[in-house]
Amino acid sequence: MSDASTASASDCTAPRTALTEAEVEALVRGICFKTGPPRALGVEVEWLVHELRTPQLPVTPERLEAAYAALRSVPLRSALTVEPGGQLELSSPPAASLMECIGTVSADLDAVRATLRRDGLQLVGLGHDPWHPPRRFLREPRYDAMEACLDRTGPAGRHMMCASASVQVCLDAGHEEPGPLGHGRRWWLAHQLGPVLVAAFANSPLTGRRPTGWLSTRQLLWMEIGPGRAGAPPPGGEPRAAWARHVLDAPVMCVRRDGGPWTVPDGLSFRDWTRSRTPRAPTREDLDYHLTTLFPPVRPRGHLELRMIDAQPGEDGWIVPLAVTAALFDDPQAAETAYRAVKPLAERSLALPAPHNPVWLDAARYGLGDPELHEAAVGCFTAALEALPRLGATTEVMDAVAAYHDRYVRRGRCPADDLLDALRAPDGRTRLRPMHTHPAHGKDFPA
Repeated sequence: MSDASTASASDCTAPRTALTEAEVEALVRGICFKTGPPRALGVEVEWLVHELRTPQLPVTPERLEAAYAALRSVPLRSALTVEPGGQLELSSPPAASLMECIGTVSADLDAVRATLRRDGLQLVGLGHDPWHPPRRFLREPRYDAMEACLDRTGPAGRHMMCASASVQVCLDAGHEEPGPLGHGRRWWLAHQLGPVLVAAFANSPLTGRRPTGWLSTRQLLWMEIGPGRAGAPPPGGEPRAAWARHVLDAPVMCVRRDGGPWTVPDGLSFRDWTRSRTPRAPTREDLDYHLTTLFPPVRPRGHLELRMIDAQPGEDGWIVPLAVTAALFDDPQAAETAYRAVKPLAERSLALPAPHNPVWLDAARYGLGDPELHEAAVGCFTAALEALPRLGATTEVMDAVAAYHDRYVRRGRCPADDLLDALRAPDGRTRLRPMHTHPAHGKDFPA
């Protein structure tokens, strides 16, 4: 949700020219895939903000407001935004290399942490808050409308808005031509590699201090929000055409107004809106806004925004998924290896869109305990480790990826397993719920 705080009500006063259905399709095809040689890289790191000494206690809105006011005076190269529940996000500027991206965000995070520490607060890398229920911090028309819209499908929307955090990797769309760095291949790879990244970096097994039965509860929330709002287009189509159809057929979250609450229509697609022109005709500004209300696991914004990775533990945990993903997409040899590694997973998707298909579901629930996901992850991490020197990665970054590979990937584990292990009592007895068996291999997992 990196752009959640953009597109404010001020857009409503812009000059309005009604769009036709054909114009919408042409605009979407033109603005969402900017092709060319992959040169730039970016990352958006979201964090929960907790008490420094007692993170189980809630932070009052007044303390958050004071801390964020102090942060506004801190010079940063990354854009700093606040999410609906008070989570903080840093969005890097486009970087010319992996190490430039890491250097920029690391320096900014150091400055942010130092400021928060003076207020007794800390950044916490978890995909979902394990202690606190979702609570709105920002009160703006956008979030009022978003909450009303998402509440129609259950509580998942509020949890996503207010209690989740992620590492989002931004990659160039790729060459217009085919090949391992072509935009068609990169679009396909992002959706097939996505469940491997979900499984390898799952870090959200708890809600309300209890196991949910899912290693990535955050990914479960996105699935529960529904395919129209948080799903990908059907697989196999030409990327531009598929995304344009998806945008037109996706439900409109809200119709903005200059004064008063925004209208939250029920079941109105953008295509229907262009045809009916009620409650008013949609404009280019409405289309731009509509694009910010769609949250697929891979979002084309000129570049590709990969949104499926849980926030990671530790101050520098976000570097590992950034480095691995960059290597698997931007190094031609690693991209080809990753393509071969994840190709068998495509058959398990049953030609259903991500993330609402079996392989994404298994990734969120079982992580690397799933044998095929485990095999693919080992192959992809090995390829990434071989590629990182070619991308100019430092020894420190390569060592971090290698350590993650040894601690988690090789052993079929993820950070969520550490959180579940920590729930076990000192005498070895478990506080977890009853176990059930994964049908593929008989291993026990929390129910």
